[in-house]
Amino acid sequence: MFRRVFLVGILAGFVAGLALTTLEQLKLAPLIAAAEVYESAAEPHQDAMPAMANAAQAWEPSPGFERIALTFLAEFVIAAGFGLVLSGGFALREACSGQIAGAREGLLWGFAGFAAFALAPALGLPPEPPGMVSADILARQGWWLGTALATACGIGLLVFGRHWAAHALGIAVIILPQLIGAPARPEGSDAVTADIAAHFVAASLVTSAVFWILLGSVAGWLYAAAGKRGAARGDVLRASKAPARQAR
Repeated sequence: MFRRVFLVGILAGFVAGLALTTLEQLKLAPLIAAAEVYESAAEPHQDAMPAMANAAQAWEPSPGFERIALTFLAEFVIAAGFGLVLSGGFALREACSGQIAGAREGLLWGFAGFAAFALAPALGLPPEPPGMVSADILARQGWWLGTALATACGIGLLVFGRHWAAHALGIAVIILPQLIGAPARPEGSDAVTADIAAHFVAASLVTSAVFWILLGSVAGWLYAAAGKRGAARGDVLRASKAPARQAR
């Protein structure tokens, strides 16, 4: 079972990570490049900085293959982590109810993942391109993590709860982070235009939706296929042992 969960998570993460990297290069990279132009124009000139300070700038990957390859590596690690969470959830559900997940159920889990880790946090903290004025990063990360976990727990209570009280608690848990509210943005004007920011939010959410739908579907399909293969191998093994038992 551990091997099955691990392989499903890694393979599904590879497929979804590759798709996510491709979509980001097609949809998000042009918007980020446009936003960086506004961000650079809004920054004060650095001509008077000492040469040593200029040399101490943070390293960045070069445009082209190096940047795309490192982006894919990062996306693959993230996608594989979420893929392992999904395949582990499939295994837990199989152990508790005996139901084996397939592509259809994986698709539903993918929708739930998108709602928990992308849509719900975006209601308070929309995706931001470079040049946006943002709240403290630790406060934003804390609210994002709390919202994602609360939404995931709430969806679980709504789907698997068998009593109205569990459903009511699930709704309350989902709404609670939104009532608390995301960290407020400090005063100041954004360097990037509102049009680019709006397009970036829309493209980010669509990209996330495709990623989660693909990750859930592929993970569910692979999990079911691995289960059928394991069952067939078990039938062959039992059939091969039957004559030996009869001979005894």
